[in-house]
Parts: sequence; structure tokens; C-alpha cells
Amino acid sequence: MPVWLITALMLTVSNLFMTFAWYGHLRSMQSKPWIIAALVSWVIALGEYLIQVPANRIGYTQLSLGQLKIMQEVITLAVFVPFSIYVMNQPLKLDYLWAGICMMGAVFFIFRS
Repeated sequence: MPVWLITALMLTVSNLFMTFAWYGHLRSMQSKPWIIAALVSWVIALGEYLIQVPANRIGYTQLSLGQLKIMQEVITLAVFVPFSIYVMNQPLKLDYLWAGICMMGAVFFIFRS
């Protein structure tokens, strides 16, 4: 399996953890004190870091730092949009399309050389 694909898959899994750590408590822990939500989020974020750090180390063997960052940002948007719609019950907005188009421009410029 190519390094870029291993990296992308690992970053996707890590981003799932991080999205739940950052935003999941807004729906599931509204009645809890913020400190409880923060502690739960930190535990979830540990899982994210245990996947994200090796993913970046693997990716950096063949990708530049800029390429890793743009890959992460595209993955973040790809994970966040379904999360916001299906988990947080937010409406699908055309703004997500425009953001995605902007991100594809970033991918073009950072990966073209």
C-alpha cells in the first residue's frame, strides 16, 4: 500500500477521534460541567494522538510538511461535514461545497511540484 494512502487512512481515523473529542460533548454532555466534558475529550484525544503521530511520521518519509498539512485539512473537512449532518443534526449547507472547492485548490498548489 502506498505511503500516502496509509497516511491518509490513519489521519482519517485519528480525525474521527478528534472530531468527537472537540464537538461530540456539545450534544452528549450538555448537562455535565465543562470540566467533565474536557476530561472525557482529553481521553478521546489521546486515541487521536496515538494514531496521528505515527501517521505523520510515516507520511513524512515521502510527503512534505505542507503536503501533510493540506492532507489533514482536507480529511478534517471530509470528516466534519458528515459528522455535523448525521451526529449533530446540522443542515447541509452549500458553504461546505465552496470550502471543499477551496481545499481542492490548496491540494492542487501544494502537490503540483
